[in-house]
Amino acid sequence: MARIIFHVDMDAFFAAVEQREHPEYRGRPLIIGGLAGRGVVSTCSYEARRFGVHSAMPMTEARRRCPEAIFLEGNYPLYSAASREVFAVFHAFAPMVEPLSIDEAFLDVTGMEHFFGGTARDYAAALKGEIREKTGLVASVGIAPNKFLAKIASDMEKPDGLTVVGASEAEVRAFLWPLPVRRIWGVGAKTAERLRRLHVNTVGDLALLPVDTLRKNFGEKTAAQLHALAFGIDERPVHPREEAKSIGKEETFLQDLHTEEEIRHALSVLAEQVGWRLRRAGKRARTVQLKVRRGDFTTWTRSKTLGEATCFDDVLYATALSLFHALKPTGGIRLLGISGANFDEEIEISLFFPEEKSEKKEQLYTAIDALKARFGEGVIRRGRAQSAEPPAKHRQKNDGDGAV
Repeated sequence: MARIIFHVDMDAFFAAVEQREHPEYRGRPLIIGGLAGRGVVSTCSYEARRFGVHSAMPMTEARRRCPEAIFLEGNYPLYSAASREVFAVFHAFAPMVEPLSIDEAFLDVTGMEHFFGGTARDYAAALKGEIREKTGLVASVGIAPNKFLAKIASDMEKPDGLTVVGASEAEVRAFLWPLPVRRIWGVGAKTAERLRRLHVNTVGDLALLPVDTLRKNFGEKTAAQLHALAFGIDERPVHPREEAKSIGKEETFLQDLHTEEEIRHALSVLAEQVGWRLRRAGKRARTVQLKVRRGDFTTWTRSKTLGEATCFDDVLYATALSLFHALKPTGGIRLLGISGANFDEEIEISLFFPEEKSEKKEQLYTAIDALKARFGEGVIRRGRAQSAEPPAKHRQKNDGDGAV
């Protein structure tokens, strides 16, 4: 039985959520990302894309191309909440959901034909309608017999797209072979250039290239993968993503840090953010890891396993600071990161339910987290006794965070 796989991709997700919350942003170019010197575009509205703005573009270039746009650093708690709304709809429509990111997922709806009340296209249209009704957001859906084809299909008619790839060999080839070879997973700029030298420009060209030629130029494993994908073959199942193995946060600074005061402040802020995320996930971490990158991009990671698992900011901070001092890096510091791992499943906590028995420290963090949940993560910061506010020149929006 041919599989029926949906790839659902929310259109310009961060920008769409902002436009949902702020009607005055609708119909206007909106660009979200790091606003400092090294910042890049995280996403942008389709109005901004008409000016050539795209994800991962340096923010300075985005400002040059579209100076009249609305520029935002982003409200990531808001986007996470919207993501939960979207995924609730996914789970209502499919027994198997595999998240790819905060705003896209694979859905395996094979065997649910009796519940469609029509075709797979009808079911996908109903899914899109439910997402729009429940969240006010727009999704594009690709339908295909496997994940590879479904992901390509979801991008074909954006925004608000719905593309179906049939299961027959003829339908797959008609859809896939005219596309540029860069559409294939794993074919980046360098691989595409090597293929171009072999007169391969489209997926169809690749499919007709002798496998022996591919082996000579790319090796056995890569040749087999390229050949299979050129014929639309992808046997990978849709499966729920494994539970996160670590929760962390890292930050790249606009200018390198040099002083003890700057280092302490940065580690303190990171520890607060990681502690907050651990408590939101109901986890305690036995292992604390520190990541340090100098201005010359030399990078170290150091970790320490604690005698007792923790989710408390002060323990994370003290551990990270001791790891930093033991490392004794010289020169300016470009990036710092803290993460917690090796979760202790036997003592998961729930600090949002203060009626449960807790020690004084847990009661304190319960109060802190209640304020953060209501007013935002930055509502409380540690006092100057532990870390002073850094000079503005060092402040930079987060580079990366979340679960790994």
